[in-house]
Parts: sequence; structure tokens; C-alpha cells
Amino acid sequence: MADRSTLLSMKHITKSFPGVKALDDVSLDVKTAQIHALVGENGAGKTTLMKVLSGVYPYGTYEGDIFFEGTHCTFANINQSERAGIVIIHQELALSPYLSIAENMFIGDERAKYNIINWDKTREDALEYMKLVGLNENPNLPVNKLGVGKQQMVEIAKALAKHAKLLILDEPTSALNEKDSAHLLEILKELRDTNNISSVLISHKLNEVAAVADSITILRDGRAIETLEVERDQNGTASISEDRIVKGMVGREITEMYPKRDNPIGDVLFEIKEWTVSNPDNPERKKLDGVNVTVRAGEVVGLAGLVGAGRTELAMSVFGRSYGENISGKTLIEGKEVDITTIPKAIAHGVAYVPEDRKEHGLVMIQNVKENITIAKLEKLTKMATINEHEENMVAEEYCKRLNVKTPTILQTTGNLSGGNQQKVVLSKWLFSDPRVLLLDEPTRGIDVGAKHEIYLIINALAAEGMACLLISSEMPEIIGMSDRIYVMSEGRITAELEGKTATQEEIMRNILNN
Repeated sequence: MADRSTLLSMKHITKSFPGVKALDDVSLDVKTAQIHALVGENGAGKTTLMKVLSGVYPYGTYEGDIFFEGTHCTFANINQSERAGIVIIHQELALSPYLSIAENMFIGDERAKYNIINWDKTREDALEYMKLVGLNENPNLPVNKLGVGKQQMVEIAKALAKHAKLLILDEPTSALNEKDSAHLLEILKELRDTNNISSVLISHKLNEVAAVADSITILRDGRAIETLEVERDQNGTASISEDRIVKGMVGREITEMYPKRDNPIGDVLFEIKEWTVSNPDNPERKKLDGVNVTVRAGEVVGLAGLVGAGRTELAMSVFGRSYGENISGKTLIEGKEVDITTIPKAIAHGVAYVPEDRKEHGLVMIQNVKENITIAKLEKLTKMATINEHEENMVAEEYCKRLNVKTPTILQTTGNLSGGNQQKVVLSKWLFSDPRVLLLDEPTRGIDVGAKHEIYLIINALAAEGMACLLISSEMPEIIGMSDRIYVMSEGRITAELEGKTATQEEIMRNILNN
């Protein structure tokens, strides 16, 4: 029986899949009115452990025991865990975009009598739970009219409407800006302090973990390495540093998060001149206006800006005009104008684009690793319309080894890999296309600190080979740490060009806001 102060106790949980043991004798305790962070590299077992807890993986498919409020739990599905008071909020929000806030909150738990929905009661109850998360919107408003941050609030309000005693949040701030992220974390603290609601927070953003967590459990390779109890001084500063958490996650200290790059920088390799693009949904509105960018051989150039500044639109419109209307301007390689107006033409000229959303635009998730690696330049392996499968296998094995892709086999379904390894498959795909110019759009989003470091090393190695790299990132330390030069974008224009070695976050923000 669990201790009275212990809300949840998971004991000796082991979960296996074909060819891999995802969890190996993991134990976890969460106390009442506590924010308990769960951290680890991609593939460490964090999400698997929470799926065991919430009944996504039902009792009998794993070894070990779960006690919640002192009761032994044998959840057969997610409905049973929710009835017990355990509600999981996944990284990909599960909202119906065309239904209202109120309708989304009570799907499957409608305020109805004799199968007739009481809409007044639905709206009244919705407002009650929306108030708890500080969501001041009309409950009749369709969810697709809200920003991602407010949609996340709807998810939490929806969980509270199910009388949640334990919230499980899987990377809840991965798609949020700093303001929305800070608001969400404040909500978790308020729910803890005012309503005695506990949370399990899965996050790669260690600064957020350090800011709000009362306890931190570190998983590595399917095992629980340690649980750290966090104490705070009068200013709220945590006793556990980010470096200490990193050491537990990766088993070593990463002394230089952003590895130094000493390769020589050559002449201008890639140029974008007077690039102007209209919004495809409103062609009269310019999304990009007269943008000029140069990238030299062996150089990593950062592109900084807030959400909506036009950074992704620039990369996509340059890469085969996969975004925008009324596009004008020039693209040059080694001083010569090149036609990259379609994706095949862009690839043929050595331009590659690693997209912001790897699941939507970077990979075919149901295909295997081998097929994803070779898909962008399959003609290299084809003769007389026949793919040389032996050579394709060798290519896939070579890139998995070169980029340290952790997969049981090249025939593994790509969707089953961790986020960091999926990102390495995307990079492998484009490296196989023999690029000279690499457009990297948020290449480390949603991956852990150890995998980030590996991606940085890969970027440095590509620059050392003479490639021109344009790096888009919303993380200013990443932009500053990785870039030789930095362009600052605001409202579709370049507002400043800074030296990477001397740039500061304050200087970047000043040039963003003083547009």
C-alpha cells in the first residue's frame, strides 16, 4: 500500500516491444500537490511509461504494479484511468478544430438528459473550468480560431472537467512561444497550490523543468537512473542546475553544448536577392519583402526572429517554391542564377531543405528507415526503372552508421524511432541527395539535449566539408552558439546582420522589436 502522502506509485515496470526492452524495472513515485518532471533522451522510455500509467498499454501487456491513491490499478484502457483521475495530454493536441471550446471539452461526457444535450449547462460548465486555467474566451468559439497556446489551455480545462487528480503533460510547450510557455507553467503551479492537483511534466526544455519541478526523475535507456528532489531559495532559484540534469540524462557532462567550429570559410556559395513573396491565402499581402541573404561555403548562417517573422516561409519559398504566391527575386549559386522553381530542380542544383515539421513534411512515417533515406534521390540507385536493392541497403547502412541513427534495423518503421533519430533520418535523406546548400528549419525541435549535441556535430561536419548552411531556430542560444553570422528577421524583412561571435540575445531582440 502506498504512503498517504504518495498519490501515485509505479513499481518495477517492465515493458517490451519486438526487439527492444523499452522499460526495464522502472519505479516512480508522485506525491499529492507536486509537479514531478520526467526527463531523458529520446527513446529513454518517458512516453512509454506514461502510456502504461494511462492504460494506453493495458494491464497484462507489461510487468509490474501501479498504485493510485493506495489502490492497485489494472487499467484496461484510457477511459478507466481517466475515471480514476489520471488524464494524459499528448504532445499532438486531440481537439476537433471545427467544434467549439465547450463541445471539445465534453466530447464523450456530454451534458445531456435523455440523449438531448443541455447547451446552457455545457457552456456554464465550460466557463467554470476555463476560468481555472485563465482562458477568457467565448465557449462557443471554434477551437481553430485559437492560437496553439490557448488550445493547450483548452486541453488542460478539458482534463480538469474529468476531475483530474494527476495531469500527465507530454512536451506541452514544444510548439509554444516563450510567453505561452510561461503562462502554462504558471497554470500548473496554481493548480498544484490551489487545487492540490499533481502533474507529471515530460519536457526537453530543462530551463522549464528547473523553473517549476518539485522532483525530477531521470530515465536513461529504459531505466530510472535517479530522482532528484528540488529545493528553492527565497528567489525561487532551484537547487538543481541544468548541467546536473544533463549529466544524469546522458551519463556524462556536455562541457560545450555548442561545439566549436574551426573550418575555413570560403567564397559566397548561395545568394537570395530581393526575394519577395505574397501570402497564398491573401495574395495582396506580402509575407516576405525584398529579402537579401548570402551564405558562404563552410559557413553556418543563423536566421533569428519571432514566430510569424517569415523565416520558414523564406526557406520553403526558396526550396522549389513550396510556399507563396507572386514570388519574385533571384537565387544564385557561385554567382550564377539558378532555376530552383520546383523541388526536383532545387534538388538537382544541390539545395536541400530539412523542414520544421519532420512528421508532416520530412518523412513518410509508415515507411522504413531505408526507404526514407533514399527517397529524395532514388535515381542514384535506379537502372532501367529497377532499384538496386543491395546498393540501397548499403547506402542506408552507411548513413545510419555515419549519423549514428539508433535503430534495430534499416527495415524499422521510421515512426517507431525516437524524435532525435527521426531527425537524423531526415538529414541522411538530404545528405544522400548530394547537397551544396542545406536549409535547416528548427533542426533540433522536440529532441533531447544529447541528440541536439549530435545534430550540432553533424552540422559542423557538413560545414567543414564546404557546405553552405542556413539555420533557422527559435532558440536564441542555439542561433548564437552555432552561427558564424546572424540575420534578424521581423515582419518579412531583414532588420539586421550580426556577427555570431559577438551577438547577444538582447541585441537580437532589439533588432526584432525596433523594426
